Amino acid sequence: MLIDAAALRQDFPALRQPVADRRRIYLDSAYTSYMPSIVQEVLDNYHRQSRRAFYRLDPAHSHSLQVARGTVGSFIGASAEEVVFMRNGTEAINLVAGAWGRVNLRRGDLIVVSRLEHHSNLTPWQLLTREVGAELAFIELLPDGSLDLCSLDRHLATGRVKLVATAHISNVLGTLTPVAEITRRAHAMGSVVLLDAAQSVPHVPVDVRALDVDFVAFTAHKMLGPTGIGVLYGKRSVLEMMPPFLASGSVADQVGYRESIWKKPPARFEPWAPPSADAEALAAAVRYLQGVGMEAVAEHGRTLVRYALHELAQIDGLTIYGPRERGPIVAFTLEGISSSKVAALLGRQGIVIRAGLHNAQPLHQYLSLAATARVSFYLYNAEHEIDTLADALVTLVAKAAGRK
Repeated sequence: MLIDAAALRQDFPALRQPVADRRRIYLDSAYTSYMPSIVQEVLDNYHRQSRRAFYRLDPAHSHSLQVARGTVGSFIGASAEEVVFMRNGTEAINLVAGAWGRVNLRRGDLIVVSRLEHHSNLTPWQLLTREVGAELAFIELLPDGSLDLCSLDRHLATGRVKLVATAHISNVLGTLTPVAEITRRAHAMGSVVLLDAAQSVPHVPVDVRALDVDFVAFTAHKMLGPTGIGVLYGKRSVLEMMPPFLASGSVADQVGYRESIWKKPPARFEPWAPPSADAEALAAAVRYLQGVGMEAVAEHGRTLVRYALHELAQIDGLTIYGPRERGPIVAFTLEGISSSKVAALLGRQGIVIRAGLHNAQPLHQYLSLAATARVSFYLYNAEHEIDTLADALVTLVAKAAGRK
């Protein structure tokens, strides 16, 4: 089933707002996606009608939170009890580092991450290794930007690897990592696996049971949902062995002067007033995606990125980074024009892209790049927008050549 992007655009009020008096072409969903009206309405209705000072005691809110938890869990093939609501995906990864890592890692242990990682799936492990005396090691890249699993095998063969943490889809190169195979190899050597799925859960079907990962982190605002809420999935057996990340009375069943008895997951890891409004809005976003169909969303993304790779490859002086088969992300440089200038000039024409390091500075250094321009696609984008982008880039190249 093909997506009618033009029809779906009508569900997104922000896309109807012009940029620089031009029709908005939004090609930055890897940074954040727009919310459809139905999600915004859930937020508005909650704050207009339902908010109470003590809504933790309100059975209706408690029920709606559990319904939202179940909706999000079923979307990724998990049970409601395995879904922890966090403030974002970054906090979810930090929870694993703080609650699981401090208990299970010791001096000399290895944490293995890929060279692709967003800062959010790198810096928490840097802090943890310093604290406990563990070390970081890396899954190397092949020339096309895909993962070199032989380097993973070399690390696993040491018997020191306790955790493998990897992105599902790189937010720079678009690389689709072979998660199920990574997990199979890691588990065979007794390692736990964390998946940063911030770029995959919005775009492709994700089944945590099939992937067999131990933890998954993602965030709502990249999948048509609100800011301020993210998700940590953890296998129930793993979550039950973890202490709280942040202690408070709300994560304990009983509190004594010297020790406390903690609640069962997921409540053990949610030390604040429940994020009912954002959770209900996230559930609405999930239902919207389910209504479109995640297989259709994935195929739409594949179609757009293949078209973009073909069209952009025709432009003189433009270099694309990453493998042919990828998620809906294309990072590139344009000879003679800085990435920030490319983004600024396109922005004046109503074409919104992103330029810079994309919270992946080590990856750019690894690739000897000062910065890249990045375009990313979602269900509300269409091929004619890529045509407009390509035409604008050709014009930039021609103007740059004329100034030489």
